[in-house]
Parts: sequence; structure tokens; C-alpha cells
Amino acid sequence: MVRLIGRRAAIHGLALAGVGACLVPAQGRARQSVSTGPASAGGSYVSFLAGVRSQAVGMGIAPDIAAEALALTREPNAKVLKLDRHQPEFTLTWAQYRARVISQGKIDAGRAALAANGTALSAVESRAGVDRQPVMGIWGLESFYGRLTGSFNVVDALATLAYDGRRSAFFRAELLKALKILNERRIIPAGMTGSYAGAMGQPQFMPSAYLQYAKAFDGSARADIWKTVPDVMMSIANYLARCGWRSGEPWGQEIQVPDSLAQGDLGREHTRTLAAWMQAGVKRLDGTPFTRADIEGAVLRPDGPGGQAFMVYHNFGVIRRYNPSDYYALGVGLMGNLTI
Repeated sequence: MVRLIGRRAAIHGLALAGVGACLVPAQGRARQSVSTGPASAGGSYVSFLAGVRSQAVGMGIAPDIAAEALALTREPNAKVLKLDRHQPEFTLTWAQYRARVISQGKIDAGRAALAANGTALSAVESRAGVDRQPVMGIWGLESFYGRLTGSFNVVDALATLAYDGRRSAFFRAELLKALKILNERRIIPAGMTGSYAGAMGQPQFMPSAYLQYAKAFDGSARADIWKTVPDVMMSIANYLARCGWRSGEPWGQEIQVPDSLAQGDLGREHTRTLAAWMQAGVKRLDGTPFTRADIEGAVLRPDGPGGQAFMVYHNFGVIRRYNPSDYYALGVGLMGNLTI
């Protein structure tokens, strides 16, 4: 059966939901699904903002910072609500998704970004213990190497979604974390921009992810994931390191799989040694045997018999902690390989 993917995952990285915590993904997803009823039911937007301001100050956020940030949102942002509520749905096969997210223009942009930042990236690899391929791949898919980061003010977007009520608990928590970041003087309120859902900067971190994983290249406390490329790369690498990246190990590789191999025997949950896979007729892309028969991996064939197939390893799962989609992780892995 051909696996289909929805629009949100298909264009992830072009101002969508953003990256949360890798260590508690199930909890993060559960929080996003909470619906407590419209926050507007209890009063006006002005009174809602007053409540947020009071809560923020009670958490130790400076009154002037809270006031300056919340002054950037005076009414619910209609464009944010439209994007959140009315995302047209369609499906993509893996082949369609790959063609959409891995363009020659993006590959060229990635190679140019690497050429301009190679020295810093080498230092990031050494310090974080994370290979450059996934860093470049994530940077490319999330923001086209900084070209597409979102132009919404994060406070305005998060306040709008917190007031709207569909996922008010989640977005209110993210709004308060955004105010905490501002309180640490890491960025000015007007400069905190991102997607309509509050995903920030070139790595598209949600505020909660920023507080946990953003890391400045120079060791300072203020990571600039909006404009400072070494900070962007270091923050992505730190995220992957904290999620268990194994340096020097591949994420996966394209392979040959017999069409006769049942689709039900494939997938991330079906791991075997490469020796066992070879007995089932699986080979490297060039038709030769795998060199390490003892390594365990899983076979993905997203579009079914006749489509591309991949052997994926531990680091593939780490990429999925950034965005839990097989398509996304394959896209990151391939984009990273093509860029380096």
C-alpha cells in the first residue's frame, strides 16, 4: 500500500507547528491536543492580555518587558486564525514529497551556506558531537537555510492562539515561555519573529524548545537563532545531541528491496540484523552486500513495491525526534547528504 502524507507534514519547515522538546514527545503532543473551551468566553482580549501580564509578572518577568511585549498584540490576529483553522488538506506520496522539499535550488543554497560557514560548522561538529549532515538537512528543510523563517511576531501569534481556545493551554504555556526568553534580554520583543504557530527563527524552535536546546556558538547565554548562523547550527546540533545522536554513524541509506518482500514486514518497528535482511534479498543500492552484517536496521519503502527503499538506523530515529515523520526524517537525511 502506498503511504500518503498530509499537507502539514509535507511542507513542514515553511512556517508551521515548530519544534518542541525531544525528551518528552508524547507529553508535548498531549498538551497540544488539550481543548478547554474558548479563552474568549471569560472576557475580552484586553482582559485576557491583562491576565497573561499578571501571571507573567507573578512568575518573575519584569513588568516593563511584559508590557512592551504584550503591547505588540492589540486584537486577535485574523491571519493567524485563518492559517490555523483553514489548512487545505491533500495527500502526497513519498516521491511527491521528496520532489517538493529537495529541490536543486535548495541543494545549491545549502552548498553555498556550507561554503560560507564551513569553519563554524566544523567547530559545531566537534563541540556537540553531531555530524554536519543532519544539521544541514534540518536547517534546509526548516527554513531554506534562513530564507523562510516566518514574519509573524511570536508574541502576537501565541497570544492569538492562546485566546482562541482550541489549544489554549498549550499556547498560553508557550506564550509565557516566550516572555521568559524576552525577560532574559536574548532578543527584543519586536525582533522575536517566526511562524503563525510561534515557531521561531531558522531552526523553527517553539519557545519551550528554545529554552531547553538553543545554544550560542560563543558560549554566551544569548543564542540568536534568528540571524546568527553559528548559533543556528549549534542549536540544531545541541538538540540532536540531547536526543541521542551517535556521531560517525549513518542515519540510513538507499537500498534494493525485492518487490516480493511484504510491505507488512517493513517499517521502523521491524528491525533485523543486516545479515537477516540480506537473507531476505535486501542489498545495497549498487547490488552489493552490506559490509556490517551484525548491525540492526529497519527497511522503509514508503511508496510500496517499485518505489524507493531505505535501510534506516538509530540516528534516523533521532531525526524523527525533531519532527515525528518518516518523510521528514528521510528528507533531512537525503538533504544533508546532497549538501555535504
